[in-house]
Amino acid sequence: MGTKEVPQEPRKDTSVSLADAFGNRGAEVLTPKSEEEIAEILQKANQEGKKIAVEGGGSKRGYGGTKEHYDYTLSMAGNKGVVEHKVGDMTVTVRAGTTITELQDFLQEHNQMISIHPNWPDQATIGGVIAANESGPKRLKYGSARDLVIGLRVVYPDGEIIRTGAKVVKNVAGYDMNKLFVGSMGTLGVITEVTMKLRPKPKCESLVQVSVPEEKLQDLKDLAVRVQDSMIEPVSLELLNTALSKKIINQEAYTLLIAFEDVEKSCRYQEEWIYKHKPEGADVEVIHQQEAHHFWKTFKNLEPSGLTAPAFEETQAVIKIGSKNMDVYEIMKESAGIEAGVKVEAHGGLGHGISYYTLSGPERKVISAIQHLRRTAEEKKGYAIVKHLPYHLRDEIDVWGKKTSYFFLFEGIKRTIDPKNTLNHQRFIGGI
Repeated sequence: MGTKEVPQEPRKDTSVSLADAFGNRGAEVLTPKSEEEIAEILQKANQEGKKIAVEGGGSKRGYGGTKEHYDYTLSMAGNKGVVEHKVGDMTVTVRAGTTITELQDFLQEHNQMISIHPNWPDQATIGGVIAANESGPKRLKYGSARDLVIGLRVVYPDGEIIRTGAKVVKNVAGYDMNKLFVGSMGTLGVITEVTMKLRPKPKCESLVQVSVPEEKLQDLKDLAVRVQDSMIEPVSLELLNTALSKKIINQEAYTLLIAFEDVEKSCRYQEEWIYKHKPEGADVEVIHQQEAHHFWKTFKNLEPSGLTAPAFEETQAVIKIGSKNMDVYEIMKESAGIEAGVKVEAHGGLGHGISYYTLSGPERKVISAIQHLRRTAEEKKGYAIVKHLPYHLRDEIDVWGKKTSYFFLFEGIKRTIDPKNTLNHQRFIGGI
């Protein structure tokens, strides 16, 4: 159990420029180191009508937000560390400013892990990942952040501290309040502590890369269907387009990443199954353990983030598309029709339906490409969210897309919890 820290006067940093390309920052940065300090800051700001932007490691600074000026940035970077780890119960309680890498390194000593694999794990904090409901390429087996949270401590905009859920896995009492805050982009409260379910660290890890030329893309779709109809259990079934495949494995082809995490005998059996059912003429490569681990580490740092210096000569955007799982294949085919001059690096889960597109090129062409992808996704009853884009373009493109029929519920919750719009104003869907 962690020891209680004595509140200290938050450090102020006035060196942050409001000309920051991604916005979502205040004129002053406050870095409290305890929950008590956070509550005091929010209470004072709420009383004075000040606006606060909440930040973990800063990797999501280009995600959402159409408000240019905040009074303060509340940085959670100083509020970190493991509070409680119950090895036998396989749960951990950790402060929100702890990075994913710091937490994984701690758990590794006990042969355990958190089963989320977001981008930029060295910088992304657990609080930010939960607030954005991030996941990763292994979502097929492990789910998203929402599936792992069993309890939270949250500070409301008026400084009140609440606790949701519990510190035990089997908790079925009442409404699951955790889901109110997971994915809310910090607009309802500041997450200060997270309690999560853990998994044992797998004894064996392998990755099968199956690559085919563009004219045989249908063969990869057929393989993905056979995998999902079989008894094997991959942790990822991620399809890469040719540009991304060329970039990370030097194969100018469509590539299906089929990952396994289990005991060695199980991994080897499943690898052999893929060999027996691979498309004719497909190129197959298998990597194991540290090599596979290194591959995923590289993969998670490919997309631009709020910590990436924007390129002077081009605009970069990251689009998250949600669709039916096998529509990932159709949308990726359709993305080949994006006009020349825009580089498209894409990957999508043929088991869960979440895809990511990194677009690079001239500003107006990137905007046109975003609109193209959104139309394609919506035609298939899906959605397209802009996860990363320079500030001056986010209002123009409407990063969250159309309001849903139940948007009035979001407005009502925000109005009830944060009537003065103290926290992350205009950061979420519909300008909430």
